[in-house]
Amino acid sequence: MIETYWQLFLAFFIPNVIGYGGGPAIIPLIEIEVVSHYGWLDLQQFSETLALGNALPSPIATKMAGHIGYSVAGITGAVIAVFATVAPSLLLMIGLLSVLHRYKDSIKVKSMTLLVRPVIAVMMAILTYKLIQNSYFDSGVFHSAGLIIGAYLLLEKLKIHPALVIGSALAYGGVFLG
Repeated sequence: MIETYWQLFLAFFIPNVIGYGGGPAIIPLIEIEVVSHYGWLDLQQFSETLALGNALPSPIATKMAGHIGYSVAGITGAVIAVFATVAPSLLLMIGLLSVLHRYKDSIKVKSMTLLVRPVIAVMMAILTYKLIQNSYFDSGVFHSAGLIIGAYLLLEKLKIHPALVIGSALAYGGVFLG
């Protein structure tokens, strides 16, 4: 069981150390660890965890870590996964706060952050493609296309709050796909 705890720690610590941009940016890294590397969840289960995590308040990464950690190794697993998720930020904040504050206006620091954005965008696009592909096979082209178009219109054109759009999609799935 100690090996499982260590694997849980690494599965959430490493994405949070190398991930830049917060929860949404590290989700593809967590997916690689949880689905591809350790096989604790399949892509369908991961996408359901992601959807549920998005429907609830608070940061997505900690919710996913708690749920996946609990699924893998109970309460202790949840605690370890959540700690591994917040530990990199906590350590960086404590250790580098003064350095970042000193160089926050540096052109090099600003350039580095600008150059990371395209990589994050590609990672998010790949995850989005995987989730759409999974939705297509599980729900069918009409349900998937309808939800994609509907979500786009509600979010971008009508400016409906994302939590309401996600809740609506969950209700739709419960009624028509359950």
